[in-house]
Amino acid sequence: MAKRRARDTRYKNKPGTRRMRFRILLVFGFVILGCIGLTVQIVRLNKVKGDNYTKRMLAQQSHTSNAIPYKRGDIVDTNGNKLATSVKVYNLFLDPAAILKDKKYLQPTKDALENVFGISGSDVDKILKDNPTSRYYLMKEYKELDKDVVTKMEKLQDKDENIRGIHFEEEYKREYPYSTVACDVIGFCTDTNSGTWGIENTYNDMLNGTNGRQFGYYDSELNLVKTIKAATNGYTVKSTIDVNVHGIMEQHIQKFMKNTGAKKIACLLMNPNTGGIVAMGSNSVYDLNDPRNLSVAYTQEEISAMSEEEQLKALNELWRNYCISDSYEPGSTFKPITVAACLDEGKASQKSTYVCDGGQQVADRYIKCVANRYGGHGALSLGQALMVSCNDVMMQISAKLGKEKFLDYMDAFGIGRKTGIDLPGEATGTVFNNDTMHSTQLATSSFGQSQTVTMVQMAAAFSAIVNGGNYYRPHVVEEVSSESGAVIQSEDDAVESKVITEKTSRLLRKFLLATVEEGTANPASVKGYKVGGKTGTAEKIPRGQGKYLVSFIGCVPANNPKLVVYTVIDEPNVEDQAHSTYATEFTSSLLKDILPMLEIYPSGKKSDITKASKLKLPSTAKSNLDEEAPEGGYSDGSYGVAKKAADDEEGDTGMNN
Repeated sequence: MAKRRARDTRYKNKPGTRRMRFRILLVFGFVILGCIGLTVQIVRLNKVKGDNYTKRMLAQQSHTSNAIPYKRGDIVDTNGNKLATSVKVYNLFLDPAAILKDKKYLQPTKDALENVFGISGSDVDKILKDNPTSRYYLMKEYKELDKDVVTKMEKLQDKDENIRGIHFEEEYKREYPYSTVACDVIGFCTDTNSGTWGIENTYNDMLNGTNGRQFGYYDSELNLVKTIKAATNGYTVKSTIDVNVHGIMEQHIQKFMKNTGAKKIACLLMNPNTGGIVAMGSNSVYDLNDPRNLSVAYTQEEISAMSEEEQLKALNELWRNYCISDSYEPGSTFKPITVAACLDEGKASQKSTYVCDGGQQVADRYIKCVANRYGGHGALSLGQALMVSCNDVMMQISAKLGKEKFLDYMDAFGIGRKTGIDLPGEATGTVFNNDTMHSTQLATSSFGQSQTVTMVQMAAAFSAIVNGGNYYRPHVVEEVSSESGAVIQSEDDAVESKVITEKTSRLLRKFLLATVEEGTANPASVKGYKVGGKTGTAEKIPRGQGKYLVSFIGCVPANNPKLVVYTVIDEPNVEDQAHSTYATEFTSSLLKDILPMLEIYPSGKKSDITKASKLKLPSTAKSNLDEEAPEGGYSDGSYGVAKKAADDEEGDTGMNN
């Protein structure tokens, strides 16, 4: 052991070992000195040239702010009244990090928030405590603020530079100035600018624009230089709707529901020479500013009892446009189509005479006429057959026409297919084809039974009958334009097809005028005007239950139509529903009020006419309150229905079934 210790001592004291240790210590010392020198140099450079280096670094960086929102385009009526518009609103957000940067900022900022918004200091303290480093804290309770509130805060900030970290972001809120008016046509918009139903849906892409963006960079002096790419706003959509006429129509519908009531009442007004819809609506209306509010149609107890699925179903029913989405048997309003087809094909003429003996034996069935209980209508001309609504004559002339030609004219008039109206949710109705139509189906179809149609199909077909034979595609938008006024898209009102001749159309106008002046549609007449039209009373399936859909379709002036009107009343709330008088009297009352507004004047005079430009329906939007429309509408006349009036029309609807 002593020898081993001696060897270790000798090894440690060797000169080479000592020199190695010295070199290691020397290198380590140089490294330490180098680190100290580098640290000193960094500190010196940062102190002397730090700002310059920072400027260089920031000058190479870009800065991007939030997107600049676009404004969704307006929807206006034919006179330029705004039906839907987007209003700029502001959302409040805080920058906690900026507020906490210096103690002197805290109290002035808290005072400003309490002064303008009533936000307590303790609430602000909690926000700052929970989000001390956040640069963006959205105050969810203070969204969609108007400009007045923002201006008030900006004035306080201008007076006191210690108010920090209070900001507003811009966005647009969709508003509907007329609330419920034309809700079926306009549709509504979600928070994400997605159109739902109506024009909002069909023209969604054109109404929407493109967000802008704010870019920026720091210059050599650390100033933020901003570059703004402006937002591209959406296009303006000009509709064919006249909001004043539409509002009056809705007032008449409400009045009917109050005085008489029905399962459904709907009305459609169309320009027969263009296909433009002037108004369309029903008793099912909702507030476009609050479209998911079911209280307009249900009690709170009923709503509470609904499941989520049931509520969604109820909302879809509420939003549904009856005039284009629901089909039904039209009844005798279909007869002008049958007569027009037979005249055009030479299977009937103005001089033709017929004998109605109360019905027809068709295949294995005896199909009654409405006059069966009286032994029939007797001898009739074609015009008289339409005037008294004779089913027997319709069956006779359609048999001569034949099913092939009948089906051809059905298709030409747009029955059984979509019209192509620029609204979502259009139905086709149900009609027979060459394989399913036999003699019985041809007979019943001739007077509007056993097949179904939509209101817009019937209005378009009737327009072609009275306007000279030209079929126009129904539409609710006439023009789309940019902010600068450039027309992007325009409805050219071109004739889609020629259905019947002018001679046939002229005869039908004559027959329809006689039907109103002397026949079953007389209650639809309006003093001073020549009104032509046809009534309908369709017994609903299952037959024999006393459930009827009554209607009237007409035009004015009869000799040169400028307006087609179609009224449908489904199951009026009366004991005896089988009277078209409910529809004809409603139409007469409506026309009396709206014709002067459309500058359709009484025969022979133009005095004391109220033009549309002089009569404005009050806006009901919360942001633009005006005097409310009087209860029951603007008509100063009383609405009366002859509940027990004799009606020689379709009191008996045809087949014994």
